[in-house]
Formats: sequence, C-alpha cells, structure tokens
Amino acid sequence: MSISQLDSSLASIVQQGRLFWASSPGQALWRAERACLGPHCEQHRGIVSLQLGMAPLISDMCPVRHTLDWAPRSDLVRQPNTLVCKPTHLPLADESVDLTLVHHLLEAVDNPHHVMQEAARVTRSDGRLLVFGWSPLGPAGVLPSRRPVPWQRQWRAPRRLSDWLAFVDFEIERVDYCGFRLPWRSIHNARLETLGRRYNVPWATAYLLVARRRSVPVQPIRLRRPAVAGVKSGAWLGLARGRPEEDRRLEVGSAHAARTGEARREVKAPPKRREPVSPI
Repeated sequence: MSISQLDSSLASIVQQGRLFWASSPGQALWRAERACLGPHCEQHRGIVSLQLGMAPLISDMCPVRHTLDWAPRSDLVRQPNTLVCKPTHLPLADESVDLTLVHHLLEAVDNPHHVMQEAARVTRSDGRLLVFGWSPLGPAGVLPSRRPVPWQRQWRAPRRLSDWLAFVDFEIERVDYCGFRLPWRSIHNARLETLGRRYNVPWATAYLLVARRRSVPVQPIRLRRPAVAGVKSGAWLGLARGRPEEDRRLEVGSAHAARTGEARREVKAPPKRREPVSPI
C-alpha cells in the first residue's frame, strides 16, 4: 500500500469517527468522558497539551496554556493550533508536552503500539499520558457486530495496555470507567452513570487510563573509610577505590611501625663509664 493510500485511509477513518461524535450517542459519551476527565485535569498544569483523536477537543478544560489538536490532512483541520501529520510521526521534540491525550485512536489505526510509543516519547517526565479507550467488557464490547464505525478492530483492556506502557517506561497511575448504559439502549443513563462512577466497575462503554513515567530511585553507594597512618586515603576522597586486602595490610603495617617506634623510644642507651685518672 502506497503512502497516498495510507493517508486517504486514515483520513476516511477520521471522517467516520467525527460523524459518530456528532451523533446523539457520541455527544452523550463525550459529555460523560469530559466529566470523568475533570478531576484529573485539576491536578495537572503545564504549558502544552496534545489530543490525538477524532472527537472535539476535550483536553482544553485542563489548566494548560496551549492546546494542540491533530489531523491527518490539512483539509481536516478544525482550529489553528493543529498538528497535520501521521500519529506515528509527531513533529515534536522529546518530552515537550505536559499532557498527552490519546482519545479512542488505538482501536482505529493499523499500528496502535507505534502510536502509544510516539505519545509516550513527547510526554514530559513530570507530565501525564491519558488514554481513552473502548472497554471490551462494556455493552458494545461483548458483541463485535454492535461496535461503532470505525472502531471495529481489537478492543484492549487496560491490563493489556500496561504491557505497552512498561516497554516505554510508563506505569498506570489510575483507571476510571465512564459511559454506563443498558445493553439495549444507545443513550447513557444518568442513574447508572452515577452508580458506575461511584464503584468504578468495568462494565462501561469507555475507560480513562492515567499513566506517568516510571521513576527509578537512586541508591547511594557507601565507601569504606580506611585509616592509613591517620590520613584519609584516595578511596575515601573519591579519587580511587582500594582493595580490602591492601587496606588491611596497610593498617597492619602502620600499627606495627607505630609500636616499633614507641619501643625504640622507651629503650635508652646506658650512660658511659668514666675511668679514674692515675696520678703521675
């Protein structure tokens, strides 16, 4: 498949996804996800946020100065601050985004793990990576024939995504479920939404995964303090690290030299005997 065919296929997926988010079920789910994202956005501040997906901007509610949208082609741009590129090749530097949001994109593209790696690459060390995904245990996840277009590929649980995140040195901080409805209804129920959010059960339409970069604790190394004739050696000063056998020999030699010196000082030479002078 050529590059132009890949671009047209991705553009068709984005157009189909925007039609769903413009419908009544899509708008109801978008509002439920916005309410689920609210408590997390209040805790994370920054300068730049990025949203990769097909829905209207949902990351603009976070206290971030600049919000970037994404589109695969220039004719699909919705606002001035938009990245026009492939989701697997973002024209951003490493660790340049404070908040990266992948919104229902992993279930629609051919290489979802590459999208996850690229999103993790541009996220700062103290930032957050958020992923909205379709729950495979939800009403539409149990029956693949009822999955909305264009999300008819494999739906992955948060446990599966944790393996992908571990590969890029990220770990899951929290998982919240939202979009609760009855299996035979397409509109979400407010009472079910309240109960489901309270007990955070996985039988929802979607989930929100919050991930952060894994921090590796630094363990200090304690150096031995060998005493060589009362003077600190190079190993203690950070210049070199001596061997324990050599340090032990030096300590024994210095102690023996000190005892020998003290013994020599204690032993005094006897006074010379003066012979009497005979008279002439």
